Amino acid sequence: MTTTLSETVASQMASHVAPQFTQQIAPHGGTLVQRVLTGATREAALERAASLPSATIDAWTRSDLEVIATGAFSPLTGFLGERDYNTVLTSMRLANGTPWSLPITLRVDDATPFRGIGTNEVALRDEDGTIVALLEVSGVFDAPQDKEAHHVYKTVDTDHPGVARLLALPKTVVSGDVWLLDRTTPPFPALAHDPVDTRRIFAERGWNTVVGFQTRNPIHRAHEYIQKAALETVDGLLLHPLVGTTKGDDVPASVRVKSYEALLREYYPKDRVLLAAYPASMRYAGPREAIVHAIARQNYGCTHFIVGRDHAGVGSYYGTYDAQRIFEQFGKDELAIQTIRFEHTFYCSRCESVASSKTCPHPTDAHVSLSGTKVRELLRAGELPPREFSRPEVARVLAEGYAPYGRTAVRPT
Repeated sequence: MTTTLSETVASQMASHVAPQFTQQIAPHGGTLVQRVLTGATREAALERAASLPSATIDAWTRSDLEVIATGAFSPLTGFLGERDYNTVLTSMRLANGTPWSLPITLRVDDATPFRGIGTNEVALRDEDGTIVALLEVSGVFDAPQDKEAHHVYKTVDTDHPGVARLLALPKTVVSGDVWLLDRTTPPFPALAHDPVDTRRIFAERGWNTVVGFQTRNPIHRAHEYIQKAALETVDGLLLHPLVGTTKGDDVPASVRVKSYEALLREYYPKDRVLLAAYPASMRYAGPREAIVHAIARQNYGCTHFIVGRDHAGVGSYYGTYDAQRIFEQFGKDELAIQTIRFEHTFYCSRCESVASSKTCPHPTDAHVSLSGTKVRELLRAGELPPREFSRPEVARVLAEGYAPYGRTAVRPT
């Protein structure tokens, strides 16, 4: 019987287990997963992989590999098997009962390499042919895309970007544990902090309570308001923009990161905030994705997580506060991270401040509230968002980011 890579490195596993900081929140499932091979173990695995059957994966799957292997998706150690896949769809839990709301799978056009005789290991290559990971195959099964779409996205409408991507993928799914051998070059090296890194930084700074904030958009005044309101009650803020694949009309990550840096430089206490990149891709799965976003931030060491209106949503597919209410389906003993939930916030010209319906008595015609779509429309038309919506430093960064694409010169409003 062929010895698997897991069996080969079993005696060396101590070097692949992340250190545990005793004063911090435990990772989801109890252990911070580490599936990134380095040093001599990696070299041996690469040599082994060169003689194995191989399959090509896309950038999206590389992103999933990264967050699995570094522990951001703990307790997952690879792509879901059939039992876990089915219970995630129907009950938002793994087969052992652990909360998990999104099916993290490897869908393949050709299952032949994964059914090799005499081995259950397959080398995964990127589109350039580089070996990036080893997959220890545990199963191959069919997973109808429309069924998954109904459960996860609550729709099969292909105008939904997550649904469109899913329905274009193959029906066949391969499951198994992974070992990451070649890491993606981080687009923002200074912000490339794995969960073990953020946990170490939090410990060094003496942060016992940390609030995480997920974003795929530039931060506007309402975001700033809720972040600072949360920061009043905890030791630190992890500003954690998603830098993986997003839909085509989202503001590019390079522009967004510059806007975050400008905002933090001028308006936040430097010793209370950590800016780090979250390398996952965006699924736009609304409430279900909000759960995974919270779990991932727990794995990064956060004790609290901000959930605002229509978290991870797109269009009008989900209710305004569905992503907050979905957490009520789990007991307090099931999810250790605490959610901080905010109402829709806006700048009120009568209050002369950011407020919400809980604190502002004025009619909506006094409220300045713009969608991300509207902001992009303004920038494309050569206009800056109003100061009540966006800090001028952020608006200027956005304007500069849009300028190279041939749009008209931005004029102040």
